[in-house]
Amino acid sequence: MTRFLSESLQAPEPFFRQGLRRLEAANGNPNTDIRFSTEILHATQAKLKQLGLDPRDTTAEELYHALQQRIKADDARLTRTLRTRAATHVSAEADVVAGMIHVLKELPDSKRCFALKPSSLKAIIKQLPPKKAMKRLGYRSLDSFLKHETPVSVLAAAWLSEGSQWRQRLLERYKHLGPGDFEDRSIIMARPDSTRWRELAESTVNQARHNILSFRELGALVFLPLPGDAPGGSTTASLALALHELNEIRASSTFLKLCQVRPDFGELVQTVAADEPNLNSQILDQPVPWHLIQRYYAQLADRGRGEAAFEPHLRLEDMIWHPIEQTLSAIEPSFDFWRESAHLGLLHDRQPVSLVDAALNYCNQLPFERRVVNYFQRSLWHELLLRYLRHESVEQTVTSQLEPQFAEEFAEI
Repeated sequence: MTRFLSESLQAPEPFFRQGLRRLEAANGNPNTDIRFSTEILHATQAKLKQLGLDPRDTTAEELYHALQQRIKADDARLTRTLRTRAATHVSAEADVVAGMIHVLKELPDSKRCFALKPSSLKAIIKQLPPKKAMKRLGYRSLDSFLKHETPVSVLAAAWLSEGSQWRQRLLERYKHLGPGDFEDRSIIMARPDSTRWRELAESTVNQARHNILSFRELGALVFLPLPGDAPGGSTTASLALALHELNEIRASSTFLKLCQVRPDFGELVQTVAADEPNLNSQILDQPVPWHLIQRYYAQLADRGRGEAAFEPHLRLEDMIWHPIEQTLSAIEPSFDFWRESAHLGLLHDRQPVSLVDAALNYCNQLPFERRVVNYFQRSLWHELLLRYLRHESVEQTVTSQLEPQFAEEFAEI
């Protein structure tokens, strides 16, 4: 059964098996890897039956094409739902992106975050005038640019127009930020939609193959217009990416809140903006991403535990992580099929076939031989780590690598 995990993850051997053996031995050999692999097999077989396929003789390629047909139908339903929401609640124009923002704002979960103040961002922008962005959007002066565009839109335009050197200079400025440059506020969902913005967005979306920009240090998502000829599956892929980034913004927010007293706070802001924070503790010979710790304590909070885990630094509502497929099904009920499918798949010639990557494969019109499985592998890896984080000895090993003032509290949970 460990072979399934190793080959699905394309993990380097023999290091992967050795790491699993160490974890198993440290926790009394509970056979977590075998139990997890068996669970995945049974859950995947159940999904095949829901698709009308026979788990005993369905080939991986048949599953792949069945998933493509399923996501095609579900994406069409989701597109209609979002257009209806936009026409009913936003404007007479049935715009998919407007509908997307509306349903995200209407979700019952918390939209609070700890993020960079607009005034602090403006101060940084004034030090780094984004001249290319100003030109592309038709502004002759930086003052006019900052007056007529929100700080988030200014940064988004600069990020798209200025190139890697400007971006690096921006990240260098982040090193000088302190906790006083941050505030507790709602997550921003911006939708710049002027004619010039549409022209800037068109080339970006066609090249990047997505329309979402996420600025985790700002607690902001920027939604670019989808082209009129966007391929099927684009709506699902776009909304799923937005939901993913909302989770990442929440995780980045809690991390920065916890690190307010650290002297290297500015460098941690830079880390959040450029990549994602990791804990130094090693599980299976790899660093543990902070958002995985967020997911773990979110599970405890859901069970009525963990209230005091981060007090007084965080509130219980900060520890939120929503499975993307579950939220999609709340928006469009036909997506109920995809619930709890992020880590499900089959092996074919030692290569995985993923359920949850169906939207990306469909909108990029990828044949079976060129299928992508990135999200599945990431989800499988993180779900495996979560299974071991449930064991007390591994939990203490991880949490001891956090700030000393938190380590003792974590160990007592």
